[in-house]
Amino acid sequence: MNHFPVSNSIISEIHLGDFLIDTYNFEKNTSCQLIKTWVNDTYLVEVSSEKFIFRIYRLDWRSENEIAEELRLINLLKEKNISISFPILDKKDNFIQSINAPEGKRFGVLFSFAEGEKQLNLSPDLHFEIGKMMGEIHKTSEGLLLDRVTYTSQVLLFDSLKNIENVLGNDSTEFGFLKQTQTQLSTIFKEINPGKIRKGAVHLDLWADNLNIDSNNKITLFDFDFCGNGFLALDIGFHVMMLFLFEPNLEKLEKKIRKFHEGYESVLVISEAEKKLIP
Repeated sequence: MNHFPVSNSIISEIHLGDFLIDTYNFEKNTSCQLIKTWVNDTYLVEVSSEKFIFRIYRLDWRSENEIAEELRLINLLKEKNISISFPILDKKDNFIQSINAPEGKRFGVLFSFAEGEKQLNLSPDLHFEIGKMMGEIHKTSEGLLLDRVTYTSQVLLFDSLKNIENVLGNDSTEFGFLKQTQTQLSTIFKEINPGKIRKGAVHLDLWADNLNIDSNNKITLFDFDFCGNGFLALDIGFHVMMLFLFEPNLEKLEKKIRKFHEGYESVLVISEAEKKLIP
């Protein structure tokens, strides 16, 4: 019987566990469990009392160089003692693994485990700490250029809409709304004075779903898969946008945004031009 080709496969936990034992010199009783499939597949790896996360990138989602640049940013931030999940070297001092999956070569990386749990309804004080963390990240990433996507208005507003036009249909109400929004935002982008907006490497996915918080309220950030280049204000705006989605109470929302900004500005100043741009 001929087998159909596949576009995406789920790698066997058992065989991946054997691979990790050999590649990282882990103990024989190491366990490997699939905990999430999405754009990338995530496995929980337990070695005695220590935990790790192994991520396998989908075929052609990120090139090996793009992943290497993601890890370069993470390691730069780790050197500054920012609380993040970081990559682990194998026994040959490699961060990136090649997986010969049925659909083709996929890449994998072993990361340190972010202790704690996700909390979608975070207190104002925790938003202060998140703002402070983002400020510390931007303190290092300002002026840094990654060999990855640059989030220009073309990428954010035009390429993105083109990619989903066939899904929504250009005569749909949703597409009409997005087209109108594209016009409004592109005008705003044209009016930006680039000299007054800080640029550098951005995370662009920094919100509660990518943070674990332990019993002592220590925050650990993970998942830099969308990192790239752009205005640092994009990170601030993204976090505020996610707050709008998850906090329906206007009074609580305003307090959380205020505390987030206060935390950020305890490290770096947000210019007036950036404050106008964030909404």
